[in-house]
Amino acid sequence: MQTTFTIRTSGAGLYEFTRDVAAWVRGTGLLTLFVRHTSCSLLVQENADPEVQTDLQNFFHRLVPPTTDPAMSYLTHTYEGPDDMPAHIKAAMMPVSLGIPVSDGRLALGTWQGIYLFEHRDSPHHRQVVAHLG
Repeated sequence: MQTTFTIRTSGAGLYEFTRDVAAWVRGTGLLTLFVRHTSCSLLVQENADPEVQTDLQNFFHRLVPPTTDPAMSYLTHTYEGPDDMPAHIKAAMMPVSLGIPVSDGRLALGTWQGIYLFEHRDSPHHRQVVAHLG
């Protein structure tokens, strides 16, 4: 069983799509999610307190600032904007695929866990996440 979820982003940040995935899964097996882009990531993260998402975004922005920051002057891939190469670096540091058990049609996530697309670019995008339940 396979499908593709399209997640609209409005800029950098975490976008939860747990409900969409939960509504799609059936049966029992292993759900694999894979994002089809090189400048965003997938995370299982806390979904109870929005400050967690804010802090994660702020941490990674501080860790890998845009190419306009003097500390990033060594980067050469800059023609797609000051956020592009840093987005690729962040995506290289974080997962682009996830494996989540499914039991009797339910995601085996913890109480406060949600599935997120972590957008690393500043501009809006339509991101595709392929889901496979086997």
